[in-house]
Amino acid sequence: MTKKTYVLVGTGGRAEFFYGAIAGHYKETSELLAFCDVNQTRMNYANRLLEEKYSYRRVNTYQADQFEEMIAAEKPDAVIVTSVDRTHHTYIIRALELGCDVITEKPMTVDEVKCQEILDAVKRTGKNVRVTFNYRYAPHHTKARELIQDGVIGQVHSVHFEWLLNTKHGADYFRRWHRDKRNSGGLLVHKSTHHFDLVNFWIGSQPQEVFAFGDLLFYGRENAEKRGETKFYDRATGNPHAQEDPFALHLDKNEHLKAMYLDAEVEDGYRRDQSVFGDGINIEDTMGVLVRYKNNAILTYSLNAYMPWEGYRIAFNGSKGRIEMNIIEQSYVNSGGDKALEGAIVGKSILVFPMWKTPYEVEVEEGKGGHGGGDPVLLNDIFGTPMPDKFNRAADHIDGARSILTGIAANKAIRTGQPVKVDTLVKF
Repeated sequence: MTKKTYVLVGTGGRAEFFYGAIAGHYKETSELLAFCDVNQTRMNYANRLLEEKYSYRRVNTYQADQFEEMIAAEKPDAVIVTSVDRTHHTYIIRALELGCDVITEKPMTVDEVKCQEILDAVKRTGKNVRVTFNYRYAPHHTKARELIQDGVIGQVHSVHFEWLLNTKHGADYFRRWHRDKRNSGGLLVHKSTHHFDLVNFWIGSQPQEVFAFGDLLFYGRENAEKRGETKFYDRATGNPHAQEDPFALHLDKNEHLKAMYLDAEVEDGYRRDQSVFGDGINIEDTMGVLVRYKNNAILTYSLNAYMPWEGYRIAFNGSKGRIEMNIIEQSYVNSGGDKALEGAIVGKSILVFPMWKTPYEVEVEEGKGGHGGGDPVLLNDIFGTPMPDKFNRAADHIDGARSILTGIAANKAIRTGQPVKVDTLVKF
């Protein structure tokens, strides 16, 4: 069997999800050739994990400005992009132009200009972009698509979607590079791309018009001061003011985070453990979005990043009844522990309320692995032997664009106070 070859750009917290799969379960079908990053220490640590954790050989390493040199030397079939969100488009476009397919972590990019550049590059090169929406593959999400597709509640007219990020996982976005909207597009792009993609996937439509409100009401120094806080610090590790702070992340107390970030700071100055109540945060933590879809369905969406529990509630209202899905997820700090526990299910229920009939609960198989059991299925779809899929869960650049455009439009609505027509943002 001819193995498909890969290089990976960006060896931070999400990278091991991909290179660990290639070096582990899929080493018979896939081969990793090289890493590319701005930080050599981080690449060296990734190579150490390849050797010690996966019994795989070390791979070549290239600095970010050697990306084209890497492609010329390694000649990979595909490039895996897991860098900072704002750089995704750079690597995606250049990889396509150099003749490679691309597998990119979500979000595909952070704004409409970069999105258009990617869409144009795909047309120009004829190569493929795959966006890794693992939530599509979770059994309960697939079941929701099946119920709607089978017409159990008729035509879906509205969706109410409330997502709760708790004070462990939600807070983590305010410690990292995500706290600067230029890097991440804010949570309405970086995080909500999952959720907006799911709605597109479930109801078989795409966003037409978006309005939103959003603000920073909990995190940040100003909000902490309003609540009477007097002890502040810049970063947690080694700071006495952070010892009793439940929001603090101490990199020196986690071997993996220390090796990946604390030990690598000397090269790029990136601090993974910034105070969530510090200055410099310009993303929202409290958001409400209203979306009209091209099939006339309406979405009301809420995202809050400081809740006491992690999970979400979804209601689909249709012409023949209603579906309610309630999910409680395992909270986590990115790369702070077992990958299989990231987004793992703690509790779930899917209830169907048919019009004029007795409500009933839908049984769903228990998915194993991260993100509700979606991670292993996605990885097999990418690196293994994908099975025929009547639900069409594999997401391409068009799916990637439609998911982020809801968040991009919401960001614009927050800035301008006006509704935004999605078709004005990009041309497909």
